[in-house]
Amino acid sequence: MTAIFDPSAPGFGADPWPAYAALRAQPGLPFWPAFGGHLASRMEDVRALALDRRLVRGTDFLPPEEVRRLQVAANFHDMPFHERYVQTSMLELDGPPHDRLRRAVFPFFTKTRLESLRPWVTDWVEAALDRLIPQGRIDFTRDLAAELPGQVIGHLIGTAPELARQMTEWSEHVVSYFDIDRTAEKKARAEAATQAFAGLLEALHAERSRAPQDDLMSAMIGAERAGLMSHDEVIGTIMQILHAGHGSTIDVLGSGLKALLDHPEQMARLRAEPALMPQAVQEMFRHAAPLPFFHRFASEDLEICGQHWPKGTKFGLLYASANRDPAAFADPDGFDIARRPNLHLAFGAGVHVCLGNNLARLNMEILFTRLLARVARIEPDGEVLWKSGLQAHGPRRLPVRLIP
Repeated sequence: MTAIFDPSAPGFGADPWPAYAALRAQPGLPFWPAFGGHLASRMEDVRALALDRRLVRGTDFLPPEEVRRLQVAANFHDMPFHERYVQTSMLELDGPPHDRLRRAVFPFFTKTRLESLRPWVTDWVEAALDRLIPQGRIDFTRDLAAELPGQVIGHLIGTAPELARQMTEWSEHVVSYFDIDRTAEKKARAEAATQAFAGLLEALHAERSRAPQDDLMSAMIGAERAGLMSHDEVIGTIMQILHAGHGSTIDVLGSGLKALLDHPEQMARLRAEPALMPQAVQEMFRHAAPLPFFHRFASEDLEICGQHWPKGTKFGLLYASANRDPAAFADPDGFDIARRPNLHLAFGAGVHVCLGNNLARLNMEILFTRLLARVARIEPDGEVLWKSGLQAHGPRRLPVRLIP
């Protein structure tokens, strides 16, 4: 069956949920011609595909000429820096190469390790609120949400604080090129951003090689010297950490606040019961997954989701839709900060589960805890503008009034 699904339609970004519900009502895994593959929208199907290691991100299982054909068809060719650092990153690898890189980076992203960042993140948030609360009216996305993740990831990597905004802009250009609208202008921006970011990281690599510090770049240089990573893998992995971590956190911070504004009784409960903050953050991720869509390929002929699929079949995993599946959640369109259990898929599942999920939750818990503690009320103050397309979900503009 062919999917009637158009994420480019006006209004999809602000309210994709009816389109997802319509997909869940279709039998099997409907084919989406614009994507060239089949869409999984129900929790049972999305989870099965995400957990099966026969379903892969990359195309190394195909002959080289077919890999090149797919690369050209997707307009991911003639981009030397993008092909060198982005298309070969850990996110796009499978099997032993993926596992090797993940093992090298994982120690920096354990919950215990990231807890050491709590004082630094708290200080940054307090300073930002000191500046913003007296203004009264702010764009929450631009003035707060868009600043925090880049600063925290930059601090983790070892880059200077004043570079965070530039790195975030480069990352936006790279990430936006993964959506289905790959224009020549977007392609040029993605390639230029990758080249500039690589240059910055090469300079930091040289600096930390001379004088190591307690940061991710220094740790990755150690892994490179131990033969665990190549030089290009160090640069590409650190680049990917910003690409994967900053935009999704910005988006879920915005959609999380919008959910609280739309459900004032939940915001009041969170003020009264701050111990619910970790659960509230999980519900923000479930309610509006910031990364709604990822792909997989069948690396061999296989049976899954009740059907036979030939090698090379492409699948689209709609995590955001699965998280609103009434077969998996009671009142799935509702927003409940005390929801338990809350086994959502906003961080993915299986070997490609989000490496930075602990960092994203830490940022959110701190920001919302301090914001609710320091303002008496938060009120909507204008039109909310949402991102378009399928690659990311979140408000581009979220004007609010902060009342001390």
